[in-house]
Amino acid sequence: MANTKSAIKAARKTERLTARNKAVKTRLKTLHKKLDKAVAGGDQEATKVAASAYVSAMDKATKSGVVHKNAASRAKAHTAKFVFAK
Repeated sequence: MANTKSAIKAARKTERLTARNKAVKTRLKTLHKKLDKAVAGGDQEATKVAASAYVSAMDKATKSGVVHKNAASRAKAHTAKFVFAK
């Protein structure tokens, strides 16, 4: 257990941020699954919509520090492959 006032605050903060990070990552996984489903279905319009939502969520997660910048860039590049595939 935390002994100092600052350690107690840090423990509270860690709980709050962990919950936020988990929610964001869960949303990213859900959006990624929707993108995969759209790609498998072969519907180009649905793929673009799903990719747009996924990329937007990935950018927001990067901005808040949940996902590393390079990991987000890699995920967005993979997404672009599906969107612009012929």
